[in-house]
Amino acid sequence: MNCSLEQIAGKIKSATSVLIMTHMRPDGDAFGSSLALSTALDNLGIANEVCVETDIPSNLTFINGIDKVKKAPTREYDLLVTVDCSDEQRLGALQSEFLLAKRKKIDTVNVDHHISNIGFAKYNFVRECSANCMNVATLIADMGAPFDKKTSEYLLIGLLTDSGNFSHDDVTEETFLLAAKLVKAGADIRYYNYMLFKTQPKARAALYAKTMSGIRYYHDDRFAVIVISKENMELCGADNGMTEGFVDFPLNVDTVEVAASVMEVKKGQYKISLRSKEYVDVNKIAGVYGGGGHIRAAGCMLFGDVEEVLDKLSYTVSQYLN
Repeated sequence: MNCSLEQIAGKIKSATSVLIMTHMRPDGDAFGSSLALSTALDNLGIANEVCVETDIPSNLTFINGIDKVKKAPTREYDLLVTVDCSDEQRLGALQSEFLLAKRKKIDTVNVDHHISNIGFAKYNFVRECSANCMNVATLIADMGAPFDKKTSEYLLIGLLTDSGNFSHDDVTEETFLLAAKLVKAGADIRYYNYMLFKTQPKARAALYAKTMSGIRYYHDDRFAVIVISKENMELCGADNGMTEGFVDFPLNVDTVEVAASVMEVKKGQYKISLRSKEYVDVNKIAGVYGGGGHIRAAGCMLFGDVEEVLDKLSYTVSQYLN
């Protein structure tokens, strides 16, 4: 059922132990949402754990307290909360934990901002906005938890990453007002801007140069694609976390309306990240292949030989460019 954040706040405050989960291959908004909610629960004296199926991406290991995130729950819980996750399959290996909770009649809550969210929990709140941390910030306020420095830092990380450092077209007055509130509470926006967008290891710089030198253009240069192969990542000593933001470079080419990053996960499997500039709804493109996200940013998985994947993607994008 669809609920208000006030109703969800009441549900959370009545729990004795909460499991918080987010999507596989988590980004700044996933971790920011999870850790901010966890800190709020700590402040209210409610036991909790944060779990995600994958290792911490290398670009986010600097986040203070991120080492508390586990790959599987280690304690009993009477409420399961997912944040920044559009469907249960996006939980990856932790989908089994979600299904177990349903079988055991443990209440499940879903707080998200993706347009593709299917309302998969018992209690759902889904509102499109710049970052899910905006929804979580309201939830924390409704819970009566303080906006201390630590909570505010986590929320700011999510706000900065998912808004593209306040550059996406879903950024509103509310986005800036929340940022101001978080900075006032002690979050250092200069530090997080630097750590998220202005610094990188040598391996990332090498992979970036190698990847961007091979940009492919389709459909009168309106669609641009980069391919990130495992071979090149290994040659450069890079990992998946270092590819964050790569897809934004081809989108900046003046003729390009849609950009895609095609990253090899394993032989025959590719993670597709899609971005658009003005009029194409990439959520619909991702939806063709079982993915989703937002109008201007979405993702999916494609399988096959890389050239087959590029052919499929190029054809699908062409249907939305025209």
